[in-house]
Amino acid sequence: MEFDFDLFVIGGGSGGVRAARVASSEAGAKVGLAEEYRMGGTCVIRGCVPKKLMVFASGYAGAFEDARAYGWDVTAGAFDWSVFRPKLDAELTRLENIYRTNLAKAGVQIFDARATVADPHTVRLSDGQTFTAKHILVATGGRPFVPPVAADCPVMTSNEVFQMDALPKDILIVGGGYIACEFACILNGLGVEVTQYYRGAQILRGFDDEARGHIADQMVANGVNLHLGTDVIEMTTVDGGIRVKSTDGKERVYEKVLYATGRDPNSDGLGLEQVGVKLGRKGEVVVDDYSQTSVPSIFAIGDVTDRVNLTPVAIREGVAFVETVFKGNPTKPDHDLIPSAVFTQPELGTIGLSEEDAAEQEPIEVYAASFRPMQTLFAGRDDRVMMKLIVSQATRKVLGCHIVADHAGELIQLAGVAVKMGATKEDFDRTVAVHPTMSEELVTMKTPVRTA
Repeated sequence: MEFDFDLFVIGGGSGGVRAARVASSEAGAKVGLAEEYRMGGTCVIRGCVPKKLMVFASGYAGAFEDARAYGWDVTAGAFDWSVFRPKLDAELTRLENIYRTNLAKAGVQIFDARATVADPHTVRLSDGQTFTAKHILVATGGRPFVPPVAADCPVMTSNEVFQMDALPKDILIVGGGYIACEFACILNGLGVEVTQYYRGAQILRGFDDEARGHIADQMVANGVNLHLGTDVIEMTTVDGGIRVKSTDGKERVYEKVLYATGRDPNSDGLGLEQVGVKLGRKGEVVVDDYSQTSVPSIFAIGDVTDRVNLTPVAIREGVAFVETVFKGNPTKPDHDLIPSAVFTQPELGTIGLSEEDAAEQEPIEVYAASFRPMQTLFAGRDDRVMMKLIVSQATRKVLGCHIVADHAGELIQLAGVAVKMGATKEDFDRTVAVHPTMSEELVTMKTPVRTA
């Protein structure tokens, strides 16, 4: 059978775009790609990129204070969202155009339409066109989950926060994951009164417990009104905002409410189950080690598979898919020892096992240091950073590295290389410290603070 395309990609996010571009430019495949919204997906349009730009913006209030402490004659005014927002929009448009240009240069045919799967080799577009393809790749990402209690109120999610016409005076953020915590820090830094509810005992579930506690303490010290063990039981729209009743018995009107209570795979309405593709309990597309679904001609990568929901992982899954299907080189994406960062203030950089998970696996040693860094100490701030290594007693390998500090994301990228290579504690010890830096603590901690 002759197909219209060798590969048709559904979704123009980072993973889908990379797979389409590599399949076309490096493997000579005829590739089509459909995206119903904007090219770039969650990361570029409504995730990592605009969020990080807002992180940068929110840090200047503290920088102005530090500058005065260092002797600079600085007068800081209020943050002006009306100046920042158009520049943010322009930058996202610039990046989207780069994605489109690179796809076109690679020979990928772009369709600005929603695509659904009609059968194992056919996609149907919302504009009425139908195409056949030897292989179909689903790369539709995920979407924010909003619980029923908020269904009838105009709450925001991470999708809408970048599109606000103006900053609110106050906001309630519901959730305790990295998205909720990042936006709590961002908006607090921009001058918004931030209240955060999380129903669990501590924020950032799944990360190292000591790091979680450290960040929570710093967030509160920086002005975030954090309520743990607290959830919303009722919401109503009123003049001036949204009235919220919470499980701690309190009631208050907030100008804005932002829900960041998890994300669901974007698999609804794609026709996948109808053609035999197996979906999981959350709607995730079930795939094997090579990203192949239960229908041999259909593959899936990225957040829609709910494996490791990170942009660089989706990109690597896309490349591994092309190696496997179009280059005759079966390749499994590597999901082991992935470094990541949480852009709270301070940031968390992490790779490998938490202390808790490592202790369940084998006997470990824990090396940790918490201290006031030179830069903010001189400025009179009480900020504390944390450096932590989890070490196997048997092999001496560093099983986990956790950094809570400004620029921890930058630091963990470099530390991650060593951990990924299988570095031992003695490898770290043999490395001469770079002085004076915060990160020298990673190679100067000689005595474990505890064993487990």
